[in-house]
Amino acid sequence: MGIRTSSETKLLDAAEQLFFARGISATPIDAVIEAAGVSPATLYRGYTGKDDLVAAVLTRRHQHWMQAWQEAIDGRASVPDRLLAVFDALEEFRAQPHPSRWCAFLGTAAEYVEPPAGVDEAVARDTASLRARLSELAAPFGEPRAATLVEQVLLLVSGYLAMRLRDPAHSTETARTIAAGLVADV
Repeated sequence: MGIRTSSETKLLDAAEQLFFARGISATPIDAVIEAAGVSPATLYRGYTGKDDLVAAVLTRRHQHWMQAWQEAIDGRASVPDRLLAVFDALEEFRAQPHPSRWCAFLGTAAEYVEPPAGVDEAVARDTASLRARLSELAAPFGEPRAATLVEQVLLLVSGYLAMRLRDPAHSTETARTIAAGLVADV
């Protein structure tokens, strides 16, 4: 017998709230169970433990992020604007009610010295997706410039996300301005 969808949603919502606002290691699994209002048996019907739950929360978060980014891309016509849409998506995603002091993926990577396989895969999937989508968007700039541009924009995105930890009010404006300059140089 698996976990009911409503119970799974409660668990994922509670875990996301607690893990990414307080920290994964600072959040005992009992706190997630209590916040979700489910029994331990319900949790273990769906997940093998805390690390499996972290991976599931990251997977769901990744899906929401990729959807928000696609919506930002869809609203842009020019090649440079489509590439720079990542910054619009970051601002839009930040405005949604996703609890987090900063990037859930960077935070998770920072918390695990040797992440379990599921967590490692979720973080790696996010990085690979960022790089792959940026590569698609930068392809019209031609090689080798497109590959360089991808790594530059990826670094700017990561830097912006890290700055949010230092200053929660930090916006994408600086990173976007730098990226726009890089695109203009192409």
